[in-house]
This record gives sequence, structure tokens and C-alpha cells, in this order.
Amino acid sequence: MQAPVSRPLVSFIGIGNMGFGMMARLLEQGWPVQVCDIDSQRCADAAPLGATVRATPRELARAMPAGGLLVVAVVTADQCRDVLWGEPAEGTHGWGADAAAAHLQPGQTVMWCPTIAPDDVESMAQRLHAQGVHSIDAPMSGGPARARNGSMSLMVAGPDTVVQAHSEVLNALANPVFRLGERVGDGARTKLVNNLLAGINLVGAAEVLALADAMGLDLPRTLDVIDRSSGQSWIATDRMRRAIDGDLAPRAHMTLLTKDTRLANEAAAAAGFSGPLGARAAAVFHAACDHGLSELDDGAMLMFLQQYSSWQRSSVK
Repeated sequence: MQAPVSRPLVSFIGIGNMGFGMMARLLEQGWPVQVCDIDSQRCADAAPLGATVRATPRELARAMPAGGLLVVAVVTADQCRDVLWGEPAEGTHGWGADAAAAHLQPGQTVMWCPTIAPDDVESMAQRLHAQGVHSIDAPMSGGPARARNGSMSLMVAGPDTVVQAHSEVLNALANPVFRLGERVGDGARTKLVNNLLAGINLVGAAEVLALADAMGLDLPRTLDVIDRSSGQSWIATDRMRRAIDGDLAPRAHMTLLTKDTRLANEAAAAAGFSGPLGARAAAVFHAACDHGLSELDDGAMLMFLQQYSSWQRSSVK
């Protein structure tokens, strides 16, 4: 009998919707995994699957093997700076001396998976580079179910030698893995371009279905037509189908595309580009959050636009 393949330990800071799916995927594929998260329930759910739970980022970093990979799957750049350097900000835990970076060793690698500004990825990668720690800029896309089954996408930028060293785990996590070049930050740029289009498509899909509703059309049947016609988009099919069914349990909170469309517009301004749709889509997401939908799935955009006229009238008053 052939001996089982020995795989290196993979470390995760952040096992929310996407991070948990990625972690479970690797465990299923036979990878040893250790995790750290501020949500004790997430950690409790991870342990029976075989993950080793660490109490702090520092403890997790100190247990990493030589040349090991640390996947950072939190949400914001401020949270990245907190888990790595203990720099507190609004919406962070405030890890302080229990942060990870001081305990990382030369030759280890941090993989950045959140959707954050390119400047933030670049500056954090430079800080790690100063202590000999590598970076892979690898934002993810596809949602929790695809993270769990390995069919999500990763947009990967970083030095060829570093990416190649971790290619086996990258290919276990995602299909496809898009190789974007060696410049750290280009993963973030590509993800923002993608997510701005996702935001534009979602606002557009919700608007036309709200219009269909106002016209007295059957919404499931209308979406069936769109799904097989020129108006189809993946995010419209995924989000609007659930929204029509009244299922607004958050797979992706409204706040995420609100953040992403804002960051994309900031990146556009930095590049000297101005388009007609991106800023408008960002404004609609911001308004939906202002009307109390921030903790719902972003499919709640349909409900927001169904009530948009009345909300506009009330805001004028």
C-alpha cells in the first residue's frame, strides 16, 4: 500500500463564510490546518472537522512550520493590520502583543484574501518583506459554497518562486487560479474591477425586477427569461432567485459590496478614471445600508428598490 502524502500545515486567520469553506476544503483534501478567529462559535465548529484551534494570532504564527503559509481571510485592511501588527481601529479586535507578524519567520508566506485597496496590500507586503516574509496577493471570488467545494476563483499576484512554492494548496483551494503577474497589488486591482461590475449588475438586476413587479409581471417567470436571455448575469441569478423567495439570510452581507464598490471607485479616482455607472452603483449600496439593510444578504437590494420611490419621497420630507 502506498504511504499517504504528507502535506504541510496551512494556517488561517479568519474563518468567516469564505475562510471556513476554504478551511473545510483543505481538511477534506487531507491538509493539516490550524485556525484563529475572534468568533468562538466558528472555532468550535472547526475543531470537530479536524482543525487545530489557536487562541491568538501570535500562538498560531509561532506554530507555523518553516516556509509555511498563513492565509489571512478577514474582511478589511484594518483587520489585516490588527491581526498582523496589533494595530487597533474601529471594527477590529485589538490584538496588540498577541498579533502575528512579530512571530513570523523569514521564508514564510502570508496570502492576502480579502477585498481591500491595492495600496493597503502593497504597504503591508512591504512591511513583511522587511523581515523576510513573502506575500501572495490572492483575493477570492465565488461565495461560500464554491469555497467549500474548491470551485471558487483566486486572483493571484506575487513572485513566481513564492507562488510556485504554494501552488499545490492554491490549486486545492480554487479552480480557476488566475495568475496575474508578479506585482503584489494587481490581485486587489483585478478583484475591485470584478466586484464593481458585480455591484453594477446586482443593482441593475434588482431594478429591472422591481420594474417587472410594478408592471404586474410574475417575478420567477421573468427571472427565468432573463436567465436564458441577454440580460443574464451570475450574480442576478444567484441573488435574485433567493430574494424572490424571501430568503435574505446573509451569505454576503450588503456591507461587503458597499465596501467593495467604494474601494473600486477610490481606485478608479487614483487611476484618473471616471465612468458613469460605478459611482451610482456605490451610492445605491450606501443608501440601502442607510435604510437598515446592512445586515441582510445583498439580495435585499430587490426589496430596497421595490420600495425605492417611497423611501425617496420620505427622505425629501
